[in-house]
Amino acid sequence: MLYISDNLKWLRGKQNLSQQEVADGMALPLDRYKKYEYGKNTPPAETLVVISRYYHISIDLLLTVDLRKTSIDNLIRLEDNRIILPITVDSKGNNLIEIIPHKAQAGYLSGYADAEYIENLQQIALPFLGSGKMRAFPISGDSMPPHTNQSFIVGKYVENLGEIKMNKTYILITSNEGITYKRLGNKNDDSLTVVSDNLIYSPYEIKLSDIIEIWEYVCHIGRDDSKPMTLDSETIKGMFLELKKDINEMKQDK
Repeated sequence: MLYISDNLKWLRGKQNLSQQEVADGMALPLDRYKKYEYGKNTPPAETLVVISRYYHISIDLLLTVDLRKTSIDNLIRLEDNRIILPITVDSKGNNLIEIIPHKAQAGYLSGYADAEYIENLQQIALPFLGSGKMRAFPISGDSMPPHTNQSFIVGKYVENLGEIKMNKTYILITSNEGITYKRLGNKNDDSLTVVSDNLIYSPYEIKLSDIIEIWEYVCHIGRDDSKPMTLDSETIKGMFLELKKDINEMKQDK
């Protein structure tokens, strides 16, 4: 059962807004909005994104949870980043990091909110990285040295845009570019200015409305491009064991 109709009425009433005010706020024709509230039509995917961002509530909650019976004040508020991510753990309670292989990169934009897509990704536990939801993304190109082409960047999920900081690096999942790894140059009212560490590339702006997810850089998994590589389970395990060894050595040197 979908609760979108009831939820739209309840959310509007909770804020004492008229249908016209809500429709204007979402930049939707009033007649179209009324059909969603009256249950005559179900909003398409692009409109669900608009509604989600207007009320700062995930699409999953809007569709599947009766908000009239739920204390939404106790739920995570995600600002312009509304996806509620499941955190999977292994038998010892360690967070599992999903690996987005290069061959699955193109499908991430449509699969990031699909539980089945995420469950089918290869996973590994790295308890020495600490708590938090993390995911490993492939990067390509030469815009962020010393990270080489075909490397993986492990990022920690950012729930709130207010948490991002200047000069730190982030994996940005955007609706038009897909997976992008850049340094934050500036925060504007409606956009972020991102910078490449390779100076031949110019800074550019990404609209906040285009951002789907943000992941803060945690660590880099490199590779030797002179050797052929296949992303099987043994390869991934070896990559992370080597990473763990390097981190332990760094801790001992301190």
